[in-house]
Amino acid sequence: MARRKKIYEGKAKILYEGPEPGTIVQYFKDDATAFNAQKKDVIEGKGVLNNRLSEFFMTGLAQIGVPTHFIKRINMREQLVRSCEIIPLEVIVRNYAAGSMSKRLGIDEGTQLPRPIVEYCYKDDALGDPLVTEEHIAAFGWASQQDMDDILSLALRVNDFLSGVMLAVGIKLVDFKIEIGRVYDGDFQRLIVADEISPDSCRLWDMETGQKLDKDVFRRDLGNLTDAYTEVARRLGVLPKNASPITKPTLIN
Repeated sequence: MARRKKIYEGKAKILYEGPEPGTIVQYFKDDATAFNAQKKDVIEGKGVLNNRLSEFFMTGLAQIGVPTHFIKRINMREQLVRSCEIIPLEVIVRNYAAGSMSKRLGIDEGTQLPRPIVEYCYKDDALGDPLVTEEHIAAFGWASQQDMDDILSLALRVNDFLSGVMLAVGIKLVDFKIEIGRVYDGDFQRLIVADEISPDSCRLWDMETGQKLDKDVFRRDLGNLTDAYTEVARRLGVLPKNASPITKPTLIN
Protein backbone atom coordinates (compact mmCIF):
# COMPACT_ATOMS: atom_id res chain seq x y z
CA MET A 1 0.00 0.00 0.00
CA ALA A 2 1.41 3.39 -0.96
CA ARG A 3 2.26 5.72 1.86
CA ARG A 4 -0.34 8.36 2.60
CA LYS A 5 -0.07 11.67 4.41
CA LYS A 6 1.24 11.37 7.95
CA ILE A 7 -1.42 12.40 10.46
CA TYR A 8 0.38 11.86 13.74
CA GLU A 9 3.51 10.28 15.17
CA GLY A 10 3.58 9.03 18.73
CA LYS A 11 6.12 7.17 20.84
CA ALA A 12 5.31 3.73 19.42
CA LYS A 13 3.19 4.28 16.30
CA ILE A 14 2.71 6.48 13.26
CA LEU A 15 -0.73 7.18 11.81
CA TYR A 16 -1.23 7.80 8.09
CA GLU A 17 -4.27 8.68 6.02
CA GLY A 18 -6.07 5.52 4.99
CA PRO A 19 -6.97 4.49 1.44
CA GLU A 20 -10.64 5.32 1.98
CA PRO A 21 -12.44 8.08 3.91
CA GLY A 22 -12.83 7.19 7.55
CA THR A 23 -9.79 4.88 7.63
CA ILE A 24 -6.28 5.22 9.02
CA VAL A 25 -3.12 3.19 8.50
CA GLN A 26 -1.47 2.48 11.86
CA TYR A 27 2.27 1.75 11.65
CA PHE A 28 4.04 0.06 14.59
CA LYS A 29 7.55 1.31 15.29
CA ASP A 30 10.41 -0.51 17.01
CA ASP A 31 10.89 2.39 19.40
CA ALA A 32 10.60 1.60 23.09
CA THR A 33 10.05 4.30 25.69
CA ALA A 34 9.52 4.36 29.44
CA PHE A 35 9.08 6.89 32.23
CA ASN A 36 7.27 9.33 29.92
CA ALA A 37 9.93 8.89 27.21
CA GLN A 38 12.85 9.67 29.56
CA LYS A 39 14.23 6.21 28.70
CA LYS A 40 14.37 5.36 24.98
CA ASP A 41 15.74 2.65 22.73
CA VAL A 42 15.02 0.90 19.43
CA ILE A 43 14.17 -2.79 19.92
CA GLU A 44 14.41 -4.68 16.64
CA GLY A 45 11.22 -6.59 15.85
CA LYS A 46 9.08 -5.03 18.59
CA GLY A 47 6.75 -3.27 16.15
CA VAL A 48 6.25 -6.43 14.12
CA LEU A 49 5.26 -8.39 17.23
CA ASN A 50 2.95 -5.69 18.56
CA ASN A 51 1.19 -5.44 15.20
CA ARG A 52 0.44 -9.16 15.19
CA LEU A 53 -0.47 -9.35 18.87
CA SER A 54 -2.78 -6.34 18.68
CA GLU A 55 -4.46 -7.91 15.64
CA PHE A 56 -4.94 -11.12 17.65
CA PHE A 57 -6.54 -9.35 20.62
CA MET A 58 -8.70 -6.96 18.58
CA THR A 59 -9.98 -9.81 16.41
CA GLY A 60 -10.81 -11.84 19.50
CA LEU A 61 -12.71 -8.95 21.04
CA ALA A 62 -14.74 -8.47 17.86
CA GLN A 63 -15.68 -12.14 17.95
CA ILE A 64 -17.29 -11.72 21.38
CA GLY A 65 -19.10 -8.54 20.36
CA VAL A 66 -16.73 -5.87 21.73
CA PRO A 67 -16.45 -3.14 19.05
CA THR A 68 -12.92 -2.03 18.08
CA HIS A 69 -11.33 0.21 15.48
CA PHE A 70 -9.44 -2.71 13.87
CA ILE A 71 -10.31 -3.55 10.25
CA LYS A 72 -7.43 -5.72 9.01
CA ARG A 73 -3.67 -6.19 9.12
CA ILE A 74 -2.03 -4.88 5.96
CA ASN A 75 1.52 -6.16 6.37
CA MET A 76 4.16 -6.88 9.01
CA ARG A 77 4.06 -3.42 10.57
CA GLU A 78 0.79 -1.86 9.46
CA GLN A 79 -2.89 -2.35 10.06
CA LEU A 80 -5.95 -0.62 8.71
CA VAL A 81 -8.18 0.87 11.39
CA ARG A 82 -11.32 2.92 11.55
CA SER A 83 -10.87 6.62 12.16
CA CYS A 84 -12.39 7.75 15.44
CA GLU A 85 -12.37 10.61 17.89
CA ILE A 86 -10.15 9.53 20.78
CA ILE A 87 -11.46 10.36 24.24
CA PRO A 88 -8.46 11.97 26.01
CA LEU A 89 -8.24 9.28 28.69
CA GLU A 90 -6.13 6.23 29.35
CA VAL A 91 -8.40 3.60 30.85
CA ILE A 92 -6.44 1.34 33.20
CA VAL A 93 -7.78 -1.94 34.59
CA ARG A 94 -5.85 -3.49 37.48
CA ASN A 95 -6.26 -7.06 38.73
CA TYR A 96 -3.09 -7.08 40.85
CA ALA A 97 -1.15 -4.25 42.47
CA ALA A 98 1.89 -3.19 40.45
CA GLY A 99 3.71 -0.14 39.15
CA SER A 100 2.32 3.23 40.13
CA MET A 101 -0.51 1.73 42.23
CA SER A 102 1.99 -0.05 44.45
CA LYS A 103 3.95 3.19 44.88
CA ARG A 104 0.88 5.36 45.53
CA LEU A 105 -0.83 3.06 47.99
CA GLY A 106 2.07 1.13 49.48
CA ILE A 107 0.70 -2.23 48.35
CA ASP A 108 3.22 -4.96 47.58
CA GLU A 109 3.55 -5.73 43.87
CA GLY A 110 1.66 -8.87 42.94
CA THR A 111 -1.02 -8.47 45.61
CA GLN A 112 -4.34 -9.62 44.15
CA LEU A 113 -6.95 -6.88 44.36
CA PRO A 114 -10.38 -7.66 45.84
CA ARG A 115 -11.91 -6.88 42.45
CA PRO A 116 -10.74 -5.32 39.19
CA ILE A 117 -10.09 -1.61 39.75
CA VAL A 118 -10.58 0.81 36.86
CA GLU A 119 -8.57 4.05 36.87
CA TYR A 120 -8.42 6.97 34.45
CA CYS A 121 -5.48 9.11 33.40
CA TYR A 122 -5.69 12.31 31.38
CA LYS A 123 -3.77 11.84 28.13
CA ASP A 124 -1.14 14.57 28.16
CA ASP A 125 2.53 13.64 27.83
CA ALA A 126 3.68 17.07 29.02
CA LEU A 127 1.83 16.51 32.30
CA GLY A 128 2.87 12.88 32.63
CA ASP A 129 -0.65 11.50 32.03
CA PRO A 130 -1.97 12.39 35.52
CA LEU A 131 -4.50 10.24 37.35
CA VAL A 132 -7.98 11.83 37.29
CA THR A 133 -11.36 11.05 38.80
CA GLU A 134 -14.79 10.85 37.21
CA GLU A 135 -15.43 14.29 38.74
CA HIS A 136 -12.58 15.75 36.68
CA ILE A 137 -13.84 13.97 33.56
CA ALA A 138 -17.38 15.32 33.99
CA ALA A 139 -16.28 18.83 34.99
CA PHE A 140 -13.98 19.30 32.01
CA GLY A 141 -16.35 17.65 29.55
CA TRP A 142 -14.00 14.91 28.41
CA ALA A 143 -16.81 12.35 28.55
CA SER A 144 -20.47 12.29 29.57
CA GLN A 145 -21.91 10.13 32.33
CA GLN A 146 -23.33 7.80 29.67
CA ASP A 147 -19.89 7.64 28.08
CA MET A 148 -18.35 6.74 31.44
CA ASP A 149 -20.90 3.97 31.99
CA ASP A 150 -20.10 2.59 28.52
CA ILE A 151 -16.34 2.94 29.04
CA LEU A 152 -16.51 1.04 32.33
CA SER A 153 -18.54 -1.73 30.68
CA LEU A 154 -16.11 -1.98 27.75
CA ALA A 155 -13.08 -2.00 30.05
CA LEU A 156 -14.43 -4.83 32.19
CA ARG A 157 -15.43 -6.88 29.14
CA VAL A 158 -11.92 -6.46 27.72
CA ASN A 159 -10.54 -7.52 31.11
CA ASP A 160 -12.67 -10.67 31.17
CA PHE A 161 -11.55 -11.60 27.66
CA LEU A 162 -7.85 -10.89 28.14
CA SER A 163 -7.73 -12.56 31.57
CA GLY A 164 -9.24 -15.74 30.15
CA VAL A 165 -6.99 -15.81 27.09
CA MET A 166 -3.89 -15.29 29.22
CA LEU A 167 -4.90 -17.77 31.91
CA ALA A 168 -5.21 -20.47 29.25
CA VAL A 169 -1.53 -20.05 28.32
CA GLY A 170 -0.14 -19.70 31.84
CA ILE A 171 0.11 -15.91 31.95
CA LYS A 172 -1.28 -13.66 34.68
CA LEU A 173 -2.92 -10.44 33.43
CA VAL A 174 -1.73 -8.01 36.10
CA ASP A 175 -3.11 -4.85 34.49
CA PHE A 176 -3.57 -3.16 31.14
CA LYS A 177 -4.58 0.14 29.59
CA ILE A 178 -6.78 0.88 26.62
CA GLU A 179 -7.99 3.95 24.78
CA ILE A 180 -11.58 4.52 23.73
CA GLY A 181 -12.75 6.25 20.57
CA ARG A 182 -16.06 7.73 19.45
CA VAL A 183 -17.51 6.90 16.05
CA TYR A 184 -20.63 8.39 14.54
CA ASP A 185 -23.25 6.69 12.40
CA GLY A 186 -25.39 9.64 11.41
CA ASP A 187 -26.58 11.21 14.64
CA PHE A 188 -25.84 8.04 16.61
CA GLN A 189 -22.60 7.84 18.59
CA ARG A 190 -20.97 4.69 19.90
CA LEU A 191 -17.73 3.92 21.69
CA ILE A 192 -15.09 1.48 20.47
CA VAL A 193 -11.76 0.14 21.72
CA ALA A 194 -8.97 1.95 19.84
CA ASP A 195 -5.17 2.35 19.78
CA GLU A 196 -3.59 -1.07 20.50
CA ILE A 197 -3.59 -3.99 22.90
CA SER A 198 -0.11 -5.50 23.21
CA PRO A 199 2.58 -6.25 25.78
CA ASP A 200 3.41 -2.53 25.51
CA SER A 201 0.08 -1.76 27.17
CA CYS A 202 -0.31 -4.76 29.51
CA ARG A 203 1.56 -6.21 32.46
CA LEU A 204 1.95 -9.93 31.86
CA TRP A 205 3.61 -12.31 34.34
CA ASP A 206 4.30 -16.01 33.99
CA MET A 207 1.94 -17.72 36.43
CA GLU A 208 4.54 -20.17 37.73
CA THR A 209 7.77 -18.19 37.79
CA GLY A 210 6.54 -14.59 37.95
CA GLN A 211 8.77 -13.76 34.97
CA LYS A 212 7.74 -10.48 33.39
CA LEU A 213 6.70 -10.72 29.74
CA ASP A 214 5.85 -7.06 29.10
CA LYS A 215 7.43 -3.61 28.82
CA ASP A 216 8.66 -3.80 32.43
CA VAL A 217 11.49 -5.92 30.96
CA PHE A 218 12.66 -2.70 29.27
CA ARG A 219 11.69 -0.35 32.10
CA ARG A 220 13.62 -2.36 34.69
CA ASP A 221 16.44 -3.78 32.54
CA LEU A 222 15.32 -7.37 33.10
CA GLY A 223 16.52 -8.84 29.80
CA ASN A 224 15.64 -8.79 26.12
CA LEU A 225 12.27 -7.22 25.34
CA THR A 226 11.85 -8.99 21.99
CA ASP A 227 12.41 -12.35 23.66
CA ALA A 228 9.65 -11.58 26.18
CA TYR A 229 7.15 -10.48 23.52
CA THR A 230 8.06 -13.47 21.34
CA GLU A 231 7.28 -15.79 24.25
CA VAL A 232 3.80 -14.23 24.58
CA ALA A 233 3.24 -14.60 20.82
CA ARG A 234 4.37 -18.24 20.91
CA ARG A 235 2.07 -19.16 23.77
CA LEU A 236 -0.92 -17.53 22.11
CA GLY A 237 -0.23 -19.29 18.81
CA VAL A 238 0.50 -16.03 17.00
CA LEU A 239 3.96 -17.44 16.31
CA PRO A 240 4.89 -21.11 15.85
CA LYS A 241 6.11 -22.77 19.06
CA ASN A 242 9.61 -23.20 17.64
CA ALA A 243 9.90 -19.68 16.18
CA SER A 244 13.06 -17.71 16.88
CA PRO A 245 12.83 -14.22 18.37
CA ILE A 246 11.89 -11.64 15.75
CA THR A 247 14.98 -10.06 14.29
CA LYS A 248 14.01 -10.21 10.63
CA PRO A 249 10.57 -9.20 9.34
CA THR A 250 10.30 -12.28 7.12
CA LEU A 251 9.62 -14.42 10.18
CA ILE A 252 6.17 -12.97 10.77
CA ASN A 253 4.68 -11.93 7.47
